[in-house]
Amino acid sequence: MINFASDNYSGVHPRVMQALAAANTGCVSSYGDDPYTAAADAAFKKIFGDDIASYIMINGTGANVLGLSSIMKPYHAVICSTIAHINVDETGAPENVLGSKLLTVDCKDGKLTPEDVEPFLLAKGVVHHSQPKVISITQSTEYGAVYTPQEVKALGDFAHENDMYLHMDGARIANATAALGVDVASFTRDAGVDVLSFGGTKNGMMFGEAVVFFDSTLSEGFEYLRKQNLQLLSKMRFASCQFTELLRDGLWLEMASHSNAMAKRLAEGLAGVSGLTVCNEVEANEVFVLMQPEHQDEMHKQFAFYEWDELTHEVRLVCSFDTTEQEVDSFIAAARTICR
Repeated sequence: MINFASDNYSGVHPRVMQALAAANTGCVSSYGDDPYTAAADAAFKKIFGDDIASYIMINGTGANVLGLSSIMKPYHAVICSTIAHINVDETGAPENVLGSKLLTVDCKDGKLTPEDVEPFLLAKGVVHHSQPKVISITQSTEYGAVYTPQEVKALGDFAHENDMYLHMDGARIANATAALGVDVASFTRDAGVDVLSFGGTKNGMMFGEAVVFFDSTLSEGFEYLRKQNLQLLSKMRFASCQFTELLRDGLWLEMASHSNAMAKRLAEGLAGVSGLTVCNEVEANEVFVLMQPEHQDEMHKQFAFYEWDELTHEVRLVCSFDTTEQEVDSFIAAARTICR
């Protein structure tokens, strides 16, 4: 079975596995008081600047929920896209843990604009309504679209002008950075993002995400929130060493560039297949295609992928750091035979 279902299906990059093996030597202090976590913190500061605070987390849901918890109260609301991961794929964890409301916008490709957010400001100061406090965006979005630095800055400026914060779910931040070809700080720290979930699992790590605060004062007490909410790893060195290896010499961008390139190759090949329609402009590592159910059944005999929309029969195809040209070409060839 060839994987186009998710970048979570993929294994661990060999260099990351070697880093894990190297960390598995001797004894070090637990709960992050170790040289591996110090090295990971230094690696984040190298790409984002010294005035940040970074915290290693177990998973993406924990990173998102706790990152949000640091900048809002239960009577606050988060404004996000309808297809945002925090709204669709976290089993209500943000609302359950935060006690706060998610206010959603049905927007093109999952990308918010200040104009999308502005109507929610009418609730400000009205005691009967949840108070809008955070704009949460995903980079790249759940539909594979990428915010430009200018688009993020417009949201950041709007948020701060209206006493709000900007949160970024960066589960696929490496893919966005590679697609834009710019410094990652240009569309995070410099564009007004306050809190970032920095992804690792979808980009060659075994496990682990990070929360990065671009104003370290916002992280006050976060170490206690992390422990209280079940996200403090005792043997943190095994997550930290992966981030250090990922960020050491651009490996994270090398992997993301490859997965992006494989997605473009896949989209270009499928665009010429009669009976299929490529739905999105491929910017990162996801391709969305209309495919009839009977064709899906046949393709599933060789390839793993998910139906994104059961009503329209749109499927999602995800490329990973370990996707090969041969795998992409075999999917295209099978589609040409099956999907006519």
